[in-house]
Amino acid sequence: MKSIYSSSIKNRWIAISIPLFFAVVFLPGFVFGQPDHTYGVGGINNDLGALREKIEQKRQSVEKLEQSIAGFKEKITKTRLEAVSLKNQLSILDSRSEQVEAEITKTEQRLDVITLEIESYNLQIEQKSEALSRQKALIAELIRTIHIHDNKKYFEIALSYDSFSDFYNQVQYLESIDAQLGQHAQLSRVAKRALEEKKTQKEGSQVLYEDLRVELEEKKKELKEQAVAKNTLLDDSQSSEKTFQTLVARLKKEYQTTENEIRAIEKQIRKKLEEQKRLNARGSELPDTPIGKGMLSWPTQSRYVTARFHEPTYPYRHIFEHSGLDIRAGQRTPLKAAASGYVARARVCHSPSCYGYVMIIHSGGISTLYGHMNQITVKDGQFVAKGDHIGYSGAAPGTNGAGPFTTGPHLHFEVRKNGIPVNPLLYLVKDY
Repeated sequence: MKSIYSSSIKNRWIAISIPLFFAVVFLPGFVFGQPDHTYGVGGINNDLGALREKIEQKRQSVEKLEQSIAGFKEKITKTRLEAVSLKNQLSILDSRSEQVEAEITKTEQRLDVITLEIESYNLQIEQKSEALSRQKALIAELIRTIHIHDNKKYFEIALSYDSFSDFYNQVQYLESIDAQLGQHAQLSRVAKRALEEKKTQKEGSQVLYEDLRVELEEKKKELKEQAVAKNTLLDDSQSSEKTFQTLVARLKKEYQTTENEIRAIEKQIRKKLEEQKRLNARGSELPDTPIGKGMLSWPTQSRYVTARFHEPTYPYRHIFEHSGLDIRAGQRTPLKAAASGYVARARVCHSPSCYGYVMIIHSGGISTLYGHMNQITVKDGQFVAKGDHIGYSGAAPGTNGAGPFTTGPHLHFEVRKNGIPVNPLLYLVKDY
């Protein structure tokens, strides 16, 4: 007959088996996100399913809006191919406004998607946290139970059984528990990684949300500027086709005059610098290392671009090609030199119709131009270091230095290679 130890040791086997059975049967499904109504996570999974459905609906709305935006762009392109007229220009501005309105709605929908995704991540983080806590509790219980049993000597345990075969089977079972403990430790690590991954995804969504929120505000400003552009055009042309054509001819002439001036001055300054280098053993103050792509600093704190290089939907492309970037900058925002160089031209203006700009000559055939400047604090021939203050931005309609047909405060920034405009985004540092 079995000794009194038999009852005691069997109780310990039961104490081990119950949490082990619990862990093996129920927990893996919980950890890997399978429905498990035993622990009340079915509600969480139902909520996650509903959120995923809402997210998919919002994404489909975004896709439809993208198709609408593409349609507006195509309409603008087709209108540009027609003869230049006041009617066509107003149509372009109207299409551009409709495009921006669609972009605003699209951004709002994307914000809704991210809000839902963050809510989904919160539920998943809650789910993973509970799974990890349960794994830790089960592992602690297994360790405690095994520790109690390990304090018994094999000889003492053996006396509890009628045969060596029963004793051997129980020893093998105890060893299998050790193996299961290792498996659950691995499951715990998987659950922890899943939890950290969801937290990282949530943080990324929160950053994207803030970026989109800023973009939404910029789009709203852009929409207001489109309305200003239309009103300005109607005022300047006096709603007359004849007056509009006269205005277009004058603007084209002014643009070509300014462009010729810029090219001639740059050529002249580079020639002087080369002569100075030959006469002066120290050479010019320009750095020897040519400016390459990604080496120019941004002239403003803002990185928001409202019109890109050769922008297809630029409203006044029939008058001149958009040869730079329009960077969002409030009226009288401080401007900085993108690199060290000589001020080739500092055109100070005292009227709204005059186009105020600064052109700086750099090494390696590179020059930069800063347009629509309201105030200029440097002079022709002055050497400036990278980051030096050169003046203040403008472009608000009716302000000094804005030039004709401006729709709102911004900086027109150009980069030229051997006198030819190139895409500034290729040369500006990628620091954002």
